[in-house]
Amino acid sequence: MALDRWIALILLGVCLTYGYAAWFTMDSSLPPFMQRNPIWPSTFPKVLSILGIITATIILLGFEKAEPSEPEIDYQRLGDYHLDQAIMLLVLMVVYALCLRPVGFLISTSAFLIFGSFILGERKWHIMLPVALIATGTVWYLVQEVLGIYMRPLPGIFGG
Repeated sequence: MALDRWIALILLGVCLTYGYAAWFTMDSSLPPFMQRNPIWPSTFPKVLSILGIITATIILLGFEKAEPSEPEIDYQRLGDYHLDQAIMLLVLMVVYALCLRPVGFLISTSAFLIFGSFILGERKWHIMLPVALIATGTVWYLVQEVLGIYMRPLPGIFGG
């Protein structure tokens, strides 16, 4: 069996377990006033589990394959790919996760977007900086003000 089918089989098991939890265990502890609502807290997990089961089944049965083709990644020539960029991005993600709380959302996310785009080859600073700053500010505003979820915007020494 091909690698994509093995992955689909594993995802099918995960989606079945997730669906079981969403359909049978999440709704049993709802208070009576929420049981009459049309949308429950388990509605989105139910939809996700159904979509995941359908997608994994389609991949397992091979309906998405048009014709056999050569593999997209040649494992014999891994050195020809940009593994250094991928590894640097993974390290940058770990550093971002570690710096998010002490440095604050605005500084760490802006730095992540700027350094990430630099690693991927972007050199137009006049485009890269405003896009990173506007995207960071927009996400922070939506999460903080619209959704009402507190995120420390700046480090504690700056009053964050």
